[in-house]
Amino acid sequence: MKKWNGPWPGSGPSSNSKIDLRKKLYYPASVPNKAEILPKVKQLLEMHRKGLLGGEKMPEDENPGLDKLSAENLLYFTLPMALNYQRNSYKLWEAANKAYADPETKNIFNPAAVLKMNDAKLRGALVKYKVALQPNKHPEIWRTLCNTFSRVPIDRFFQDLDFDAEKIKSHIQRNKKDFPYLSGPKILNYWLYVLGNYTDFRFKNRGHITIAPDTHVIQASVRLGLLAKSETTRADVREHVAALWQNLLAEESIMPIDVHTPLWLWSRGGFIPIN
Repeated sequence: MKKWNGPWPGSGPSSNSKIDLRKKLYYPASVPNKAEILPKVKQLLEMHRKGLLGGEKMPEDENPGLDKLSAENLLYFTLPMALNYQRNSYKLWEAANKAYADPETKNIFNPAAVLKMNDAKLRGALVKYKVALQPNKHPEIWRTLCNTFSRVPIDRFFQDLDFDAEKIKSHIQRNKKDFPYLSGPKILNYWLYVLGNYTDFRFKNRGHITIAPDTHVIQASVRLGLLAKSETTRADVREHVAALWQNLLAEESIMPIDVHTPLWLWSRGGFIPIN
């Protein structure tokens, strides 16, 4: 596949060293009780590995089983992700899977086809199975992303940025208008995490995929003693939580994003005791 010759905003050279790379990402966030918290985090990871936190079926398991190296699979796990804000993730992906299986709505996952639809047709297709909950805003987000990935096919987009998480995040942050909602601190990191799990593409510099600080991760961070309850009202609480996890794990072999699912399941399950 030929390289894209368009103007990609660049980013500096990246290190292959996990520790060195993550030191570059430090925020000025101190980590309290590190020696007390780290063993609990490692126990949570082990509990997750043994299936003790639940999660036998994750939201994104609702998918049509596409070729894991295909552009279609990348689009399937990209377009609905931009609508995954303050809603039930299980219901979102159930809706997406139903829409993909229906010949009348499957085209919403085809950027070229979406750009040929008028607003009413796109809105109708997205709300049929409740992929879209907001009949005006969500179709607009969907169309914008389809426009982005019609100009540069999604597989070429990643290839031309070398599947490098640092370069991908840098590009999206500099071009937020082309990536509505995907550019947010929670969705951007979680989207890359999901792509790493549900495709056969592997990202370089995974240390740049920071933890995705949603409500469950924030609550779990409080429960572990990493975040003070009084700090949950901070305007920048998501960025602050990501910084705390980045710093907590900086000298560990654990990548922050790999803690996301255990924390999410632990909170969602009501915080079962850590053995």
